[in-house]
Amino acid sequence: MAQRFGGKYSPDGRDTGADKAPTSGHTTSSANSYRSAKVDPVGMRANLMALPAGLVALMSVFSDAAGLAFGLLAAATWAGSAYLLRDGLRAEAAYDDRKVARRPALPRKILAALLCGIGALFAVWRQDPGALSALIYAAAATGLHLAAFGLDPLRDKGTEGIDDFQRDRVARVVDEAETYLSAMKDAALRARDRKVEQQVEAFQEVARDLFRTVEEDPRDLTGARRYLTVYLMGARDATIKFADIYTRSGDTQARQDFLALLTDLEQNFAARTRKMLLEDRTDLTVEIDVLRDRLQREGVHLDTR
Repeated sequence: MAQRFGGKYSPDGRDTGADKAPTSGHTTSSANSYRSAKVDPVGMRANLMALPAGLVALMSVFSDAAGLAFGLLAAATWAGSAYLLRDGLRAEAAYDDRKVARRPALPRKILAALLCGIGALFAVWRQDPGALSALIYAAAATGLHLAAFGLDPLRDKGTEGIDDFQRDRVARVVDEAETYLSAMKDAALRARDRKVEQQVEAFQEVARDLFRTVEEDPRDLTGARRYLTVYLMGARDATIKFADIYTRSGDTQARQDFLALLTDLEQNFAARTRKMLLEDRTDLTVEIDVLRDRLQREGVHLDTR
């Protein structure tokens, strides 16, 4: 649904024109909101894959018993294929969005292609009960589906040199943190206040920067665990309570207090991320200095200019 951003003639009365410079806080929030905006990976092509299921189900109603059975089987198989395809595209987008990620446990896009081929087999058999022609159409449908939408990610990404146990711990904590952020977004939408939605989106972007930092170096999990669990759980609960109060009474003081809370959380999460990055750089400097000392003791002289 289209949403209007603040401007001179917007209901909230903010002036973003050239005659009035926006405040720094509003600029940062808007920039983060635009930066965090993402296109749904399920596009029109994927949505259209559900159309053949409906058409063949409708056409099968006017067939005999065998035609009805094979037509409904084809429709059900194609509907399952379209559903798996949507999930597979979203899983692939989440994989691409992370620097460190494991391959999807279930290859949904490949399974969707196979179901598409099986659905084509049932649909062809309904019209022409012949094994050879049905298999040819099934193979063609599977191949075209794979050509159109590709394969699932089949390899882990960015996991070289990372302990599997630590990686799994980080993955579980980050997945839990993502559920808190999703619940915050859903609650903010219930408030029907664009400023609140923008502020929540800005906080989500800062929080995800912290997620990525921890994923890149699982040793940071110990220092960031409170932020990813306790603080985010509290932020989710506060957002839900605010949405309940604001939708009932439109309390402006509750809105101001909640926006102030989000600003504090955003600053604290950003500070934690900067601290972890600084600690990582310090650790790298120490390791480089130790390596240089060892090389010098072995008689290797380095040019440090």
